[in-house]
Amino acid sequence: VQLVESGGGLVQAGGSLRLSCAASASGSFFGVNAMGWYRQAPGKQRELVADVTRGGSTRTADSVTGRFTISRDNAKNTVYLQMNSLKPEDTAVYYCNAVERTVAGIDGYDYWGQGTQVTVSS
Repeated sequence: VQLVESGGGLVQAGGSLRLSCAASASGSFFGVNAMGWYRQAPGKQRELVADVTRGGSTRTADSVTGRFTISRDNAKNTVYLQMNSLKPEDTAVYYCNAVERTVAGIDGYDYWGQGTQVTVSS
């Protein structure tokens, strides 16, 4: 499974960005179950930003609640992260995560994207 991320960049504080991550694979592919976004700032551990189940249930980190919204399109195997009211402390490399769906519909392997840089200037 390959995860292709897009949408990162440089933005001023208070601005918005939208990240996208599309999952695809060659051969047999039955889609993905949970998808999510994590981030890692310099010198810090990678942390969960938000994730969403195939059924649409979401979790969002307290630090971004009310500013970030996660959503997904199951038909496109794509997850989105709408980031509003960005703050300098949101600066990090954002990584997409996806759990492959097996033919039985249960969780398979866990995959990560290559990461996309988000930089928020003050």
